[in-house]
Amino acid sequence: MTDLALARALHVLAVVLWIGGVGMVTTVLLPAIRRSYPAAERFTVFHALEERFARQARVTTALAGASGLYMLWQMDAWDRFASVAFWWMHAMVLTWAIFTLMLFVLEPLVLERLLARRAATAPEATYRLVERLHWALLTLSLITVAGAVAGSHGFDFFGW
Repeated sequence: MTDLALARALHVLAVVLWIGGVGMVTTVLLPAIRRSYPAAERFTVFHALEERFARQARVTTALAGASGLYMLWQMDAWDRFASVAFWWMHAMVLTWAIFTLMLFVLEPLVLERLLARRAATAPEATYRLVERLHWALLTLSLITVAGAVAGSHGFDFFGW
């Protein structure tokens, strides 16, 4: 296996674990908590359960970023960012940047305390906000994954 093939395999594995986890949290964990706990307990339960996934997500997003950057460098594919036809590469970087900012900066430094305070006074509204944010991130992620798979296999979204 060449180093580029290994980087691609690690990249795909990282994305599968990362986005698959986001999908599980969004479509299974959040609704299960909503059905099983009263509004006042939901955020606390969610935070306790999601904390373990957040650690995994930090590792997998870091691996996805490092392997993606390595592939760009090895393939000297920087010029793709100058073409609209490669919109999915922009989407990959944007998705990665949003999650990296959330996981490494905003969540540990700001969001945990802010959402906990908000949940103490407005538990239902806070939980709805958490659910909406997860759905937005999952939607962006799935569009990005679909675009990247199709685009990297030659699908030309714009017919150019």
